[in-house]
Amino acid sequence: MLNARIQAQNPEANLKSYDQVYNTFTWSDSLKSFTSQDEKRVNIVKEAIDRWADHPQKQDKPALIFEKNGSIRTYSFLDLKAISCRWANALINHGFRYGDRLFIFLPPCPEIYFTLLACARIGVVFCPLFASLGFDELEERINDAKPRAIITCPDMVENIPGDAIQSLTYLYFTNGPLPGIFHHEVLIREVARPFSTEFDTPLFDSKTPLYLLYTSGSTGPPKGVVHGHCDMVGHLITARYCLDLDEGSVLWTDCDPAWVTGTVYGAFAPWLCCAASLVLADPFSVSTCYRTLEFHKVSVWYNTPGTIAKLKESGEDLVHRYDFSSLKHVATVGEALIPELIYWFRQHFKITPHDTWWMTETGMICLSNFPSMDVKPGSMGKPVPGIEAAIIDENGNPLPPMTMGELAIKVPWPAMMTAIWQDEKRYRKYFRHKGWFLTGDVAIMNDEGYFYHQGRMDDMIKVDVKLVGPYEIERALRRHPSVSEAAVISRTIRPKKVFLKAFVTLHEGVTPCMRLKREIKSFVKADLSPEIDLKEITILDRMPKTRSGKLMRRSLRAMELGVSGI
Repeated sequence: MLNARIQAQNPEANLKSYDQVYNTFTWSDSLKSFTSQDEKRVNIVKEAIDRWADHPQKQDKPALIFEKNGSIRTYSFLDLKAISCRWANALINHGFRYGDRLFIFLPPCPEIYFTLLACARIGVVFCPLFASLGFDELEERINDAKPRAIITCPDMVENIPGDAIQSLTYLYFTNGPLPGIFHHEVLIREVARPFSTEFDTPLFDSKTPLYLLYTSGSTGPPKGVVHGHCDMVGHLITARYCLDLDEGSVLWTDCDPAWVTGTVYGAFAPWLCCAASLVLADPFSVSTCYRTLEFHKVSVWYNTPGTIAKLKESGEDLVHRYDFSSLKHVATVGEALIPELIYWFRQHFKITPHDTWWMTETGMICLSNFPSMDVKPGSMGKPVPGIEAAIIDENGNPLPPMTMGELAIKVPWPAMMTAIWQDEKRYRKYFRHKGWFLTGDVAIMNDEGYFYHQGRMDDMIKVDVKLVGPYEIERALRRHPSVSEAAVISRTIRPKKVFLKAFVTLHEGVTPCMRLKREIKSFVKADLSPEIDLKEITILDRMPKTRSGKLMRRSLRAMELGVSGI
């Protein structure tokens, strides 16, 4: 599969010649795209919103298109400036100051975007939270970051721990009626209404915290990843080069605003390009997905391999009832985009989905399959111009092509996280090999410079003297006609004796049985290698996943140990 190749989709994309641009690119040159070229004094809102809102020919262009239950609300750049200035003035009036934290605990809604823009204007650190967070998870984050306020809605307030509410200065609500049981309840729209639609937005030091996102990572308690206003340089370059955004593009970033992808590519990145961000708040369905692409004339779609897998599962009839002629680029993130999904999508959409790789900690796409570059199915692509990536060994030494090791990124780059909230020791662990950011991902690089994900460092499996990555085994499992999803872990039955165990889900209509398990084991051996010996296969109804759709192998390991997943 490393030799398979799909011809470049669009040689005339924003990044026309990868090699030429990569070899001459500098981050300092990219500052020429901004109104202010002082890299040390910035404010992302000035570049993402105000520059377009103050431009007579661009101020009325759509910036945010929000749809829920068939109701569509469109906000221009001028609208977003006016609303966020009002809200910023209201926050200042309520005593908010530079460095304060404000939590956003809401389902997808326009108020999320009003809040993050208002916070960024005044140097308040915003923290989007998944609406599905449990009581204990919320309490842990509130105790860690100590926000001055939380913005929520009446339907969700009961999920917030009572002691935490008492610690807040304000509890903002997007709509009424107010619960009437807390002494600091505020209906934010009513409070902000009398304030001016102008605000003297200051410039900050480029490292000034912009947002805080909690991520569980692969192991350990949730960590608060901090990003700064300087991220805007990386946001703009990757929006242009990786997502091929232009002025007037309609980008649908199909993910929750509380996931870093929703924060970066659902808001700031398209706005920096004077493009529109489409937000769909309805629950996922295949027909809704297809209708959204057609009705809103989506030009760029950033989704997940899980979404494409659901489309594939639904069959081939529905997909041909819609017009996708406006769609010029599709990219994915979150997990490896397997070749089978690429070929299915190409067959039915007449366009190639392009995989990308990045992390909450990197703040921007770091590896990408670019529209003007041939796609190698199964690959994460090549480094973004300005990013130097390598496969390194345990001592921090770069490894030659086709050697498995840890993926590392040369520091610095503009969107790199600035801190782990209140945990300097944990932050420094990412940089324990001087000059490198260690991703914790295992990968290989071929002799053309394409990178291939093999799993997390914690997921590597040692069988006898060989180190095996789960990705290739899982891909072989998914090629079996009965298997929908697959995950592989190792089990130790006695010292130095390890075997492989697979977890799979089956396609609808397939009946689990012992014969099927034996057939799957034989299939993997024949398809991959006789040395790969799956001792056990467990069939699940569904795979444990994070809120962003990533497989949680640690939950499978916990299941094997008979304890609760973490």
